[in-house]
Amino acid sequence: MTTAPETTPAAEDQAARPRAEAEPAHLLVVDDDARLRALLQRFLAEQGFRVTAAADAAAARRALANFAFDLVVLDVMMPGESGVELTDSLRREGIEVPILMLTARGAPDDRVAGLEAGADDYLAKPFDPRELALRIRTILRRAAPPALPAELPAGPVQIGPRWFDPERGELRGPEGTIRLTGGEAALLAALARRAGEVLSREEIAAALGTPEAGERAIDVQVTRLRRKIETDPREPRFLQTVRHRGYVLRPGL
Repeated sequence: MTTAPETTPAAEDQAARPRAEAEPAHLLVVDDDARLRALLQRFLAEQGFRVTAAADAAAARRALANFAFDLVVLDVMMPGESGVELTDSLRREGIEVPILMLTARGAPDDRVAGLEAGADDYLAKPFDPRELALRIRTILRRAAPPALPAELPAGPVQIGPRWFDPERGELRGPEGTIRLTGGEAALLAALARRAGEVLSREEIAAALGTPEAGERAIDVQVTRLRRKIETDPREPRFLQTVRHRGYVLRPGL
């Protein structure tokens, strides 16, 4: 039996619309201990973060498919898929959201295993919640976005009611500035540079400077970007799939 991610009504509302640039970082807390999960959710919310919680890896995957998180706080020892296994799987899929691991096992070998799987940091239980908040902020500060493609379209590109400035990696619309991750901005710039052309997943990966990225990783990035630029991501108007070929950006009204 799997459980659904726990989130606040405000976070649920945000799933349906782009996040403003000034909004706080959105964290996903994954821990099978209900008491600790609730404590972390409350403490981090008091620290100014938006927080969604999940009880296991399956719930975490569903949350990651529906929200653009800035960081994941992940317990290592969970029934079923462990935190290390989940981290390794996400990294293989090309999902680069920063991950901070929590575990009661503080041995060096465990720490190395978590970092080798792709975690950004590691904090052993028990821990001071203030140190957790400090480490989260440190990771968020150092999470530098990837460079945009070298060749960029001249001037802003109109995408429906929104405008994308490839030089600044900035998307603006009637609701103001829409926050893009570094990966989303790079992907949109790569597609805008060849607007109207069908790009294969391999071509997109090469344009992003990640030729080793698999098809699933590109599909995930496209899905996340559609949530920012499409009125109905399930029926994309601007970022379209061309079956058996790839993706094409069709800008304009």
